[in-house]
Amino acid sequence: MITEDKRAKLTAELHELTNNLTKDYSLNRAIDNTENIFQQPDREIIFECIRNLMRLLFPGYYRSSNYKIYDEKSIIGPILEDVHFHLSRQISVALNNTSNEKDDEKRKGNYLKAIDITTEFLKRIPSIRAKLEMDLEATYEGDPAASSLGEIIVAYPGFFAISIHRLAHELSLLKVPLIPRVMSEYAHSRTGIDIHPDATIGNYFFIDHGTGIVIGQSCVIGNHVKIYQGVTLGALSTQGGQSLKNVRRHPTIEDNVTIYSNASILGGNTVIGHDSVIGGNAFITKSIKPGSKVSVKIHELQISKTGKPDEDESWYYVI
Repeated sequence: MITEDKRAKLTAELHELTNNLTKDYSLNRAIDNTENIFQQPDREIIFECIRNLMRLLFPGYYRSSNYKIYDEKSIIGPILEDVHFHLSRQISVALNNTSNEKDDEKRKGNYLKAIDITTEFLKRIPSIRAKLEMDLEATYEGDPAASSLGEIIVAYPGFFAISIHRLAHELSLLKVPLIPRVMSEYAHSRTGIDIHPDATIGNYFFIDHGTGIVIGQSCVIGNHVKIYQGVTLGALSTQGGQSLKNVRRHPTIEDNVTIYSNASILGGNTVIGHDSVIGGNAFITKSIKPGSKVSVKIHELQISKTGKPDEDESWYYVI
């Protein structure tokens, strides 16, 4: 049991720590603005909006225990209202924060703008679902391990990440600041798949396994593209920092391309031509012509029962 002397000493130390930390907050750096907590979108509320949006996308798979299934309208209505109420307020906060808005009338204007943005976003849910139906088909057709479509919706991290991206991308198109990135990082933390919300991704997109995939901001991906774990579609260099803002930094992947595990394709001028196959561990910084097959010759493997390599027991391992 703690003694009175020990308690008194601990209290004094905590008081001193409090004073020191308070002084540290007063240095007026970007990390010191304690008032900013009321001017930032609430991540937990955004996460709950994501969960409700997933219920709208897949009503038979993400049903909340709070809602019954006797009448679809009785389920959808409350979820829509909940998403609209909370998301519009978070968008309003993001708009105010981005413009550093403090004028009450302009804040009110941003709130009304946020309501309109949220309404337009929710109107796009059917078109998002249509895209996800194609992604679902691509995943099922592309993975012989998939036992059912429902398994993909419930259990596949790649499909989950794509679903969040489809939502975040629409908000990005509507010029919503910050929130799309929070949404993409929610998917990133859940799956290990990092897709920037600004990235443009075509129909029938399939991510297999997925862990470690990075898809950069200005990346453009065509239709019927398949990507395996560890693939990076990134920038050739970021040494320019903020001077590279709004500069095309990430590659274009044309239709019907397959990219195997741990391949890196870098650069805004890099185009992977349609109907190409990129082997695992490839490092590509220049464009590839349509119909190409790219493989990497790694070290030679030799196996011998006698301890000495025989010519017919060695091969080149090509991914």
